Formats: sequence, structure tokens, C-alpha cells
Amino acid sequence: MAQVAVAHAAEHELGFWRKYVFATDHKVIAKQYLWAALLMALIGGLMAAMFRWQLAWPDASVPGWGPMGPQDYMVMVTMHGTIMVFFVAMPILLGAFGNLVIPLMIGAGDMAFPRLNMASFWVFLVGCVVLLASLVVPGGASPAGWTGYPPLSDKVEFTGSFWGINLWILGLALEFVGFLLGGINFLTTVVTLRTRGMTMWRLPLIVWQEIAAVAIFLLSVGPLVAGAIMLLLDRVAGTAFFLPHRGGDPLLWQHLFWFFGHPEVYVIALPGFGIMQEILPVFARKPTFGYRTIIWCTVVACFLSLIVWAHHMYVSGIDPRLATPFSIATIAISIPFAIMIFAMIATLWRGSISFETPMLFSLGGLVTFLLGGVTGIFLGSDTADIYLHDSYFVVAHFHYTLFPVVFFAGFAGIYYWYPKMFGKLMSETLGRVHFVLTFIFFNAAFIPLFMVGLAGGPRRIYSPMAYDLLKPLQPLHVVATVATIGLVLGQLPFIVNFVMSMLWGEKAAANPWHANTLEWTVDSPPPHGNFAHPPVVTRGPYDYSMPGAKDDWYPQTAPFSGQPQET
Repeated sequence: MAQVAVAHAAEHELGFWRKYVFATDHKVIAKQYLWAALLMALIGGLMAAMFRWQLAWPDASVPGWGPMGPQDYMVMVTMHGTIMVFFVAMPILLGAFGNLVIPLMIGAGDMAFPRLNMASFWVFLVGCVVLLASLVVPGGASPAGWTGYPPLSDKVEFTGSFWGINLWILGLALEFVGFLLGGINFLTTVVTLRTRGMTMWRLPLIVWQEIAAVAIFLLSVGPLVAGAIMLLLDRVAGTAFFLPHRGGDPLLWQHLFWFFGHPEVYVIALPGFGIMQEILPVFARKPTFGYRTIIWCTVVACFLSLIVWAHHMYVSGIDPRLATPFSIATIAISIPFAIMIFAMIATLWRGSISFETPMLFSLGGLVTFLLGGVTGIFLGSDTADIYLHDSYFVVAHFHYTLFPVVFFAGFAGIYYWYPKMFGKLMSETLGRVHFVLTFIFFNAAFIPLFMVGLAGGPRRIYSPMAYDLLKPLQPLHVVATVATIGLVLGQLPFIVNFVMSMLWGEKAAANPWHANTLEWTVDSPPPHGNFAHPPVVTRGPYDYSMPGAKDDWYPQTAPFSGQPQET
């Protein structure tokens, strides 16, 4: 009790800069990650609209930019991919939601290492600044693609960019360091600071998915950090790790990159799944189906994610005898994810479903991810991939895999935990409009690209109209571009809702959704230190509509005597 009182007193003495800028409170750091990620998402989305304009109308000037040359086009493609994968997906799903919910859901007052937590955000933010600075240096930003394959990223004469690619490498390195610090903090916090009664088998699924994601991040990022150092040395110190004419091997970079790059997909996907798995039982008023099965499937998926990287390299000359095991492992990894999806569908079965905005985005993410998962099976086949590799089929599949878990699940999480973060309720009307626009325009943007890819349309072609074989596909590019612009503009209701609710929204109750997990047992927003008294957990997180209970929700701190009791 004395420690809690001291913590509250210390918080009241903090000035503006220590409380809101150089903060150590996990809730403030979560908001900082969220604001930074949303700003980067706006930049990345505008870049996508710009290069899609070039693809739809190659001879027309891009509004606000003018004519787009090949170098500008490749810069936009490179920076869009880099920003969205590394500087939007990870800070939203790990930085923002991980920081917000982990201490609250396990009954802790803060992260295990609050100052390390602060450092992780500021290192990440410096990485954002360094990456964006590459846009304005002489020679321009990196045009080498978001995967940075040598020799395009290695030899200045191939790209004309020296400082741009150097800053691209440095920005990624800083981002990785920031999340290494955060990942260590997440794991230590869950292992050491769980409150009384919070066993590992009573953890909410999002906490499991967050720590699984950071575990595979910590296991896989090392080779890419080493590869980035080697690439930077090639560029500035005269080494030749990836230069074939001097004895290097450009395929080495592909192995180092994809050993991290494919687990990175699951670093992003697992927290997105965790958000949906947290929201579905709340708005279906049913216990989660297969809680332990989902956890074991997560463990299996983490292991398999580390042994599938070479399916990105089927056309690089890989020995077919080696391609086959990677193909089998790639198709096998769909099994645990399929089981998780079936468990989520079973959670909905015969539930008392209500369609608030968080539920709409969760259902939208579930539906769209199904299409991404099914198309991934085709790309996992080493024979089918020979035809589909580097086509717009890959682009569509990639977006149907990541957009559901980053944006549909991310928006679901924002609408769901916004009352806890800011103490206000968001507008349901604007939220529903936002969902409808996002769902329609996303599908309208990327379904045509499946068709372009199946027809043989290669990606990263600056002007498809320059090739006679690609001209018949041009109407599909126009549809995809118009829909992409609609998708970007469709985020305006969210921006208005986010800001207006913060200023003038209705004050939120402590538990507006009648949910069971511990974050809903404290005020909205929670005070510094979160809990006046350490909570005592007596049950799992998903006891909804239990037989004999007065209410259809049963908090984790409710009394437990073997059977649900009336509250």
C-alpha cells in the first residue's frame, strides 16, 4: 500500500514534459506509439495513392507532384512498403496495444523496466525521422524496393542514391533496436509481474499472442541486423559481401532478409489475431472456443515461421530438392492458423452477437484474412510460384494477409480500447461509416490485382502501357487505383471521429463493453499505477453467459467456488 501511495504522489509532481513527452507510464507510451504509427500510415497511404495514379494513368501528372519518373515511382514503392510493414504495423500492434494492455491485463502497475520502455519508443521515433529524412537528401530516397535486394541496394550506380539508401538502412536498424528493447520488456513483464491468481492459463489471448510475436522477433531479427551492417559496409567501407563480381553473393542477403522477413509476417499477424480473439467473445457474449488449442496453435505457428523463409526464393535458382521441404513447411503453417480461424468462427456460433464498430472490424478482418490465407497456399507451392512470383497476385495476397491484421484488427482495437485510453466514447455512426468505406474500397482495390497477376502482370513496372501484352490489363489498374484513392479518403471519418471524440466525446464508464479482463476493472483512463490494490484473479478471461449467473459477463476477479456465482 505504501508503494502505491508513493507512486501516485510522484506522478502528481511530474511536469508536462516528464508526464506526456519523456514518459515512463506504459499508457502514455502506448499513445505515443499510436500517434506516430497513424502519422506514418497517412504518409504511406498517400504514397500508395501516388504510385497507383502513375500505374492507372501513366501519361498524366500526379496531383500535387507533377510527372512521376521511374526513379520517383520506385522510391514511392520502396518507402510505402517499408513504412507500412515496419513503421506502421509493428508500432500499432506491438508498440501501442502491447504497451497498453499487457500491464493492465496481468494486473501490473507498469512494465518491468519503465525507463527501457521510454527508450524503446524514442529510439523508434528517431528511426522514423531518419527514414523520412532520406526523402530529402541529395540523390533521393532508396528506390531499391522494400526488401533492399543487392545489387540494387549495394551499388550507387544502379540507383543514383547514396545517402538515401544509407539512411534507409540506419532507419530500419534503429527501429529494430527499439523493438528489441520493447520485446525484452514485454517478456519480462509477463513472466515476473503477473498478479496473484493470474496463471499462464488465465492470460487473455492477446497477451499470449503479443509475447509469442516478440519471441519470434527476438529469435529472427539478428541475421537481418547482421546483414544490414554488411550491406552498409559494402556501401561505405569497400567490402564485397553481396557483390558477385568481387566474390560476394547477393543471394546471401535474400536468406538473411527473409529469415527475418517471413517471421515478421507472424510478428504482425499474431497480435492482430489476438485483438480479434479478444473482441469476438465480448460481442458474441460467449466463451472463446478452444482457448488452450489456440495457444498451442500459436506455439506451433511460431516454430514453423522460422523454417519457411526460402519460399520467397523459389525462382532464385534454389535446388528443387531443397524447395520441396520449404513448400511442405509453408503449406503446413496454414494448419494452425486455420484452426485458430475455425475457433473464432465457433466462438461466434449461436452467440448473442451485437454489431458495434469493434465487432464489425473484427469480422471484416476475419473474412478478408481468409482470402489472404487461401491464396498463400498457391504461393507456397514451389511449382505454382514459378508462374505467380513477382506478379500482382503476390501484391494482392500480401495485402490480404497484412491489411486484415494491421488495419481491420488495428481499427477494431482502437475502437474497443479507445474508452480505456482516452476516457471517451467514439461515435458509433462515424465508426460504421468508416468500416463500410474501408471494407468496400479495400476489396475493390485488391481483387482486381489478383486478376492482373493471374493474367501475367508483373509488379514494379513503371508504365504497364508501354508493353503491348499488358495493355489489356490497364482497366483493372484503373479500378484498383480509384479504389485505393477511395480507401485513403475513407479514413477521413476515422480521423474526425478520433479527434472529435477526444475533445467532445461522451465520457466513458470504467467498463462500457461489460468485458471480463482486468483493464475494465479500473477507471477510464486508468490512473498512474493502474490499480489502487493488486487484483486477485479467480478465473479465466472469457466466462460469458455462464449457467446460473445473473449477468452474461463474469469478471476475472469475481468470486469463484467451482461454479459461477450470481453477481
